[in-house]
Amino acid sequence: MIPPKPAARPEKTSLINYLRLFRKDILSAQPAKLYRAWMAEFKTPFFRSFLVNQPDLVKRVLNERPMDFPKSNRIAEGLRPLLGNSVFLTNGDTWRRQRRIIDPAFEGGRLKDTFPAMLAAGQDVVARLGAIEGAFDVEPHTSHVAADVIFRTLFSIPITDETATAVFSEFQAHQRAQPILNFAAFVPLPKWVPRFHSRETKRTARVIRGLITQLTTARMAQIAAGTAPDDLATKIMTTADPQTGQRFDTGEMVDQVAIFFLAGHETSASALAWALWLLAANPDVADRVAGEGAALGDAPAFSDLSKLRYTKDVFRETLRLYPPVPMMVREAACPEQFRDREVPKGSQIVLSPWHLQRHERFWDDPDVFDPDRFKTDNGKQCLRDAFIPFSGGPRVCTGAGFAMVEGPLILALIARAFHIRTVAGATPVPVAHLTVRAQNGIWIRLDKRDAMAGAEA
Repeated sequence: MIPPKPAARPEKTSLINYLRLFRKDILSAQPAKLYRAWMAEFKTPFFRSFLVNQPDLVKRVLNERPMDFPKSNRIAEGLRPLLGNSVFLTNGDTWRRQRRIIDPAFEGGRLKDTFPAMLAAGQDVVARLGAIEGAFDVEPHTSHVAADVIFRTLFSIPITDETATAVFSEFQAHQRAQPILNFAAFVPLPKWVPRFHSRETKRTARVIRGLITQLTTARMAQIAAGTAPDDLATKIMTTADPQTGQRFDTGEMVDQVAIFFLAGHETSASALAWALWLLAANPDVADRVAGEGAALGDAPAFSDLSKLRYTKDVFRETLRLYPPVPMMVREAACPEQFRDREVPKGSQIVLSPWHLQRHERFWDDPDVFDPDRFKTDNGKQCLRDAFIPFSGGPRVCTGAGFAMVEGPLILALIARAFHIRTVAGATPVPVAHLTVRAQNGIWIRLDKRDAMAGAEA
């Protein structure tokens, strides 16, 4: 089946109208030609941008010469109040130092260590969903479970903890108050010029960072006393930079926790919500996922994740069609040449998972939902050349492996417990805010499965 996709804007439009559309929704602000273009150039009075789909150019930017294409400060303008100087926004030596400290927490057996927390969060969301009657918007529930996973794995507390609940609540308010880009993202401003963030954006960011500071300060005290749990926060806070011997101080750790929460919770929530709707719209796919979920048994272990092969492909196909982060922006640190175009220093280089992963020249039936495509030669080739939901190269998302355990696991637990149904007249329309969400929510209905029927599926 062909799942919903936003309508493209007319080929030609004024700059003012483009900026208006862009602030409202990145996806519908783009022309249809981007789904088949190797590259496209866009000029404004203040900067030039180049959207790149050609695989060798994408790899040049992400994999081969990433330091020549640092993160664009224009994107940071809207996120700075919450994320401060986090690894998501930094470049150069600062970024290298942060990754040297953060990366070990996600290596080796850490995924196995976090599995019980993910499982507990998944079982809790199944119980909560079982109490709902009739049609409902599933996005708040996927946000809730994704936040639960972050708090359990990062600080060993469930979302029902008072501080965790407060962070989650304020983050929902922050999302509503914060546009995807603010004025300074379009018009370059000196550092001393105010950034015109709304009062609510600044208030919620201040409250969230204050609550994270409380958690971080308490954890530092536990580490000093030798009573800290062995979770991701403890691992990161006790890891020293192998080159300098320095660790994160409280302020630096608050920055990193803020991006862990934003990236790890918001992106997973988006992907899970779309995956559940795709299961609702494809009952045969849902039955296969339910069968794999039933095979996990009542007390699954980390090793049982190998039983979720098809479910993993379902989640991967969801990430292809609805990448949580639809566009990434880099900046040319020096003059470049892409194809036959001169790319001036300071140009914005746009890498669009949304367009690359639906590209008409790469993918067979690019708009069709088909989890089995990854078994084909075309699917395998496209995974290498045209699939970047977690970015790529040295700046690939630290939590990519984390997400590919969390997503399929929770999806399988829900599918084995319920028949997932669509709601008539409530087809979701994708829009991009902080992540790809639905304009009016993602509405579904759930009917409890018979346990034996789930196993037979």
